[in-house]
Amino acid sequence: MTQLPHTADVNANNYLSRRLRALEDKEALRALMIRGWRALDRKDWQAWSNCWADEAVLEFTPWGTIRGREAIRAKVEEAEAPYPTMQHHILNTHFEVAGEVATGIGYMWFVTDPAPGAAASPYSMGGPYEWEFRREGDGWVVLRQRVGVWWTAGEDPAAA
Repeated sequence: MTQLPHTADVNANNYLSRRLRALEDKEALRALMIRGWRALDRKDWQAWSNCWADEAVLEFTPWGTIRGREAIRAKVEEAEAPYPTMQHHILNTHFEVAGEVATGIGYMWFVTDPAPGAAASPYSMGGPYEWEFRREGDGWVVLRQRVGVWWTAGEDPAAA
């Protein structure tokens, strides 16, 4: 005779399943950011833009609000063209998952080594990130990104 599981066992299994799913989702969000922003540093615009929802919104203090994945890609590709090498560091991240949506916070530290003769030293800037994500299929995409500039250092070759 098969014995039915005890209610406490079922509840514990459900609790553990939810916790495991939340940890897996948070790791998937970290992986999305690493994969996407490493692609950004390589100027692999297709791989980077695939990290965004079609109707995504980018709010960046110096540019204002940009709507739509293709418009975001075009603006960022144009803005980062003067930088031969880039590093987009994403620091102190924290993600909260609520089913099919998630939010995140972190800090940006952007560094570029300008082309020879373009500037005397590397240019860098930093500020806060805020994200909204949505699950699509088996993965996550960025639905909204807000990023501010709190500080800059060096001479921006794009401003020259």
